[in-house]
Amino acid sequence: MPKGMVIGVALNQRQSDGVDAAAVDIVAKQFNQISPENLLKFQPVHPSEDRYVFEAQDRFVQFGVDRKMQVIGHTLVWHSQTSAWVFQGKDGAAVDRDTLLARMRDHIHTVVGRYKGRIHGWDVVNEAIDEDGSLRKSPWFNAIGEDYVAKAFEFAREADPGAELYYNDFNLEKPAKRAGVIRLVKDLQARGVRIHGIGNQGHWRLETPGISEIEEALVDLRSTGLKVMYTEVDINLLPQAGRGADPAVANPYASGLPDDKQQALARRYAEIFGVFVKHRDAVSRVTFWGLSDADSWLNRGRMNYPLLWDRQRQPKPAFHAVVEVLKRAR
Repeated sequence: MPKGMVIGVALNQRQSDGVDAAAVDIVAKQFNQISPENLLKFQPVHPSEDRYVFEAQDRFVQFGVDRKMQVIGHTLVWHSQTSAWVFQGKDGAAVDRDTLLARMRDHIHTVVGRYKGRIHGWDVVNEAIDEDGSLRKSPWFNAIGEDYVAKAFEFAREADPGAELYYNDFNLEKPAKRAGVIRLVKDLQARGVRIHGIGNQGHWRLETPGISEIEEALVDLRSTGLKVMYTEVDINLLPQAGRGADPAVANPYASGLPDDKQQALARRYAEIFGVFVKHRDAVSRVTFWGLSDADSWLNRGRMNYPLLWDRQRQPKPAFHAVVEVLKRAR
């Protein structure tokens, strides 16, 4: 693996609890970084104002510490998977700025502070930019204003001055959205806010975005002077399908993935990792969003094949393709 680049995987709770022994064995042998799929998002860890939940979260962190892995916290401030009470004021009114800032600070100080010195870095704010490059009009934005992102980073720095702090988003291959993220990052830098990296999620498809678009986005993001990370990588092989779609069209690989598609997936991963290796000085981390096809969020009632291990936890041609690219980069 290229010097300075870690290769990670997002774990579900059965894996970080050690229940899924087959997965634990693969993770321990193949990866040196872990992220939690859901455990450290706002709602699971802070379901009500006076209650935090840390049992499974502690086990996740310890899983990585015991194996000397880089542990990443995902995510502190997001418009989704956040408990409804967070945005509620008195008598059903919308929460006011000062109250929401206090709740944000308490949450970040409590969660980040608990794992100070054990979690290497945090996705502080997730998906704050809309597709047109403007700040998303989320409940955080509506109550606090456009400086809510800066405040989140400030609170995270207070809670653990030694942790790396990241901004994380998707569709950064689209120029308007990428420009919005770069504007946000430059604004944070101009304010003197500490930020170490930009996470590009990398939820891609077999044909799109193009390799040139992926590389152009990488170079643009690196122009901020920050680390670039690919934080939630998977390749969706299924067609877009709305409600009521013909099952044969919506779920074309229900009985298995044809060999030509397996090979196409392997080529796709090899090309993508070729870009990462080419820009190895910029790319500090690549994290797969799930270990095997059976674990992927992209199934959602269908049969998808987006990752490097199949449903029987056997390495796919895509796994071997990625390994070859990384070997050549050593």
